[in-house]
Order: sequence, then C-alpha cells, then structure tokens
Amino acid sequence: MLFYQKEIKLRAYTRGFHIITDELIKSFPEIKKIRTGTLQLFIKHSSASLTINENADPTVREDFESHINVMVPENAPYYLHNYEGPDDMPAHIKASLMGSSLNIPITNGRLNMGIWQGVYLCEHRDYAQGRNIVLSCFGI
Repeated sequence: MLFYQKEIKLRAYTRGFHIITDELIKSFPEIKKIRTGTLQLFIKHSSASLTINENADPTVREDFESHINVMVPENAPYYLHNYEGPDDMPAHIKASLMGSSLNIPITNGRLNMGIWQGVYLCEHRDYAQGRNIVLSCFGI
C-alpha cells in the first residue's frame, strides 16, 4: 500500500467556477505511482468549495455562477454574518452546498474521471486570496 499527502496553495482566482484538474495533477506527480487507488481532495476554507463537472464548455461554469447567485443572493435581510462584506455569508452557504472534499478513483496512474469531467475550484468571494488544498492519494 502506498500513501502520499501534500498541501498546495492555489493562486488567487476571481469569483466563479474554475477548472483546476491540470494544476492538481502537475503539483502531485505521486499519482503516477498508483495503479489502483483514490485521490482525496480537501479545501481548507469555508468560503470556497470543490466539485466535479463539465470540463469543455465554459458556459457551464458561467451558468453555475449565475444559478448559485440566484439560489444564494447577497444582502439577504436576515444575514447576521456580514463582517467582510455582502459576499461573506453567501460564500459560506455556497461552500456548504457545493462541499469541501472530493474522492476520485486512480487507475494506472491517472485520475479515472469521465472524458468531459474536470475538478472545479468554486470561488465564492469577490476578493479571495489563494486557496489551500490537501491532496491525499493511496493505493497499490
């Protein structure tokens, strides 16, 4: 059994949904040593999230941002937590809806996702700093 773990810091991304699959793979070459296993990703923030979805058409990511902003609007009159601006509480709700971790199968040293799938960083803040992600892979 092999086990590898690394924490990486992504550059600051603008608000929205961004494909980070290649960035993750490049920063974690140990994945290539796993024949059969799992990659677990965990984002160490409460105002950004991770998900897997369409990796080809950028309008999918634009639609995600548009829709989640309708679902979770800014300046709702019942928000109490707004210390860092109108995007503060909505960012926390969006992060909880999307999730903070992912598990992806590894087969023959590669992520075993569908041809049209990619890992998204879901940045929910207007002025976020870089985000930290813990990558853990294990297998044989």
